[in-house]
Amino acid sequence: MRMIFVNLPVKDLPATRRFFDALGFTFNEDFSDDTAACMRVDDNIFVMLLTEPKFAEFLAGPAGDPERDTQVLTCISAASREEVDRFKAKALSAGGREWMPNIAFGPMYGCSFRDINGHVWEVMHMDQPGGQSGDQPAN
Repeated sequence: MRMIFVNLPVKDLPATRRFFDALGFTFNEDFSDDTAACMRVDDNIFVMLLTEPKFAEFLAGPAGDPERDTQVLTCISAASREEVDRFKAKALSAGGREWMPNIAFGPMYGCSFRDINGHVWEVMHMDQPGGQSGDQPAN
């Protein structure tokens, strides 16, 4: 079984935890402390929210500024178009910011926003052949 750990630098760890808690994410406290929070996205998918000094310990050079340069697009699935819209509303209500307009492209519908640290997140619903929808809800 493989696991995925996305590592993101954050300016204010407590505020970042509150932001993602408002979106419905949970945290694994066994891998969290005052420099890192291990956010659970799914059974095998986690986002390590690291203070900027902690994040720098893993780099050979300087970290980029997500406010200036888009570093990564982190996309999670949603079970329906309505869930996409609800998720974006929660993100904006919790302090996130608009990024790109929502998209509707064939069987795909999605939104995007910047979190409170400037990282870009996408939430996407994909109608699957045979009437199946995306894998797991996005919270």
